[in-house]
Amino acid sequence: MMNMADTYCSDCKRNTEVVFDHAAGDTVCSECGLVLESRSIDETSEWRTFADDSGDHDPVRVGGPVNPLLGDSGLSTVISKGPNASNGDSSLARLQNRGGDPDRAIVLAFKAIATMADRLSLVATIKDRASEIYKRLEDQKCTRGRNLDALVAACIYIACRQEGKPRTVKEICSIANGATKKEIGRAKEFIVKQLKVEMGESMEMGTIHAGDYLRRFCSNLGMSNEEMKAVQETVQKAEEFDIRRSPISIAAAIIYMITQLSDSKKPLRDISIATTSAEGTIKNAYKDLFPLVSKIIPEWYSKGKDLKSLANPKA
Repeated sequence: MMNMADTYCSDCKRNTEVVFDHAAGDTVCSECGLVLESRSIDETSEWRTFADDSGDHDPVRVGGPVNPLLGDSGLSTVISKGPNASNGDSSLARLQNRGGDPDRAIVLAFKAIATMADRLSLVATIKDRASEIYKRLEDQKCTRGRNLDALVAACIYIACRQEGKPRTVKEICSIANGATKKEIGRAKEFIVKQLKVEMGESMEMGTIHAGDYLRRFCSNLGMSNEEMKAVQETVQKAEEFDIRRSPISIAAAIIYMITQLSDSKKPLRDISIATTSAEGTIKNAYKDLFPLVSKIIPEWYSKGKDLKSLANPKA
């Protein structure tokens, strides 16, 4: 196939008509015959269908991406119907279906991981890590008879922690297709135990800090950049003290504290929803943090603000 177009020819010293020979990959000047470009690659789509006889006019002739976690890298062969949709090859197709797919269960699990990860807007690295964790469980033949949704949710929870982007159990539970918090917790403990047997040592889960949740929590509440910066610095100062509360409740209590000093005060109920923490839990963490207010809130933020206006938890 050859196309004509105008291009500058270095031999003719002017724009001339050139011929694009897609078969040879050459661009040739039509006047002097100079090959202006050779072995060029045609990057346009090849809209050619190989299924005209079956009535399927889908031009796509490639499969999905290769998955190294599957036994055959995700590649497979499907026996289609004969010409004019006849059943000439139905016996072969029936035999193929009867044989079953050994990777069917793990493919379903990978699809569930992808769906849940998309609901949480997780990056591809976390999704791949969760798939890898599930694959290691599948290799040990220990997933049969267990709640798939709980196992998949637990894999995502562990992957988030290992990648330094932790999610709360309540956040994971909200996209786990009905799996309860208790079921996900049990699945997590089961996974850690099984992989410990495989590796001969405890699995590294990653340490959770209050600062790991701040940006997402503050964004959910629509806080300003100044308030977000104040929350981050307050959390960093609070880590210097022995506050025996969960990182999530500490982050929620500090967000509540900072917003009460700002013009856009946030109700405790809104903070509870955004941080997936119970109001009572936030109040208890706030009670532990209140005596340290003057030490943990940055001076640049507290300047001009009355710290005594903060609600006294003992009152």
